[in-house]
Amino acid sequence: MYTARDYSSLIGLEGFSDTLLRNHFTLYQGYVNNTNKLSDTLKTMLTEGKTATPEYAELKRRFGFEYNGMRLHEYYFSNLGTSAPLSESNKLYQAISAEFGSYQLWEADFKATAAMRGIGWVVLYKDSQTGRLFNQWINEHETGHLAGLSPILVIDVFEHAFITDYGLKRADYISAFIKNTNWAKAEKRFKA
Repeated sequence: MYTARDYSSLIGLEGFSDTLLRNHFTLYQGYVNNTNKLSDTLKTMLTEGKTATPEYAELKRRFGFEYNGMRLHEYYFSNLGTSAPLSESNKLYQAISAEFGSYQLWEADFKATAAMRGIGWVVLYKDSQTGRLFNQWINEHETGHLAGLSPILVIDVFEHAFITDYGLKRADYISAFIKNTNWAKAEKRFKA
């Protein structure tokens, strides 16, 4: 059984209205609830021998959407907050600079990826086998994840994440996100 995490400490975050955040927390709670419901339903169908049904197959597919919706929101909310800018002496900064040519080029790529038309997520991933870093577009919640990579930084680019405060000005939202990135949290994920 999954329990929604409390992100109320983000209330008052510069660049994110309380209304936007509270609505977003409610949406996240729905993903947690649906993940639990689907998990219970699938377990029941398994024990009842109903795995060869179209309903079971569709619920199995839907589980990835709901679970990833829950987990991506947790990454997203937990990498928001106030912290110092990423220092040039930081290992994450150095890895970003080595992979992309500079921190500025990484940020330009991250912002450009997040500004692409469509709904979804952008994730800065670390390849656990090679240490390489990638900015990757995730369509919806479950399509586009790179196998074996760990999320370092996650931005939600569904309209619900910004339209209340920014209207159609996605670029302004992306800048507010970067400004409010909790780099200490991203660095912790990078080192893990």
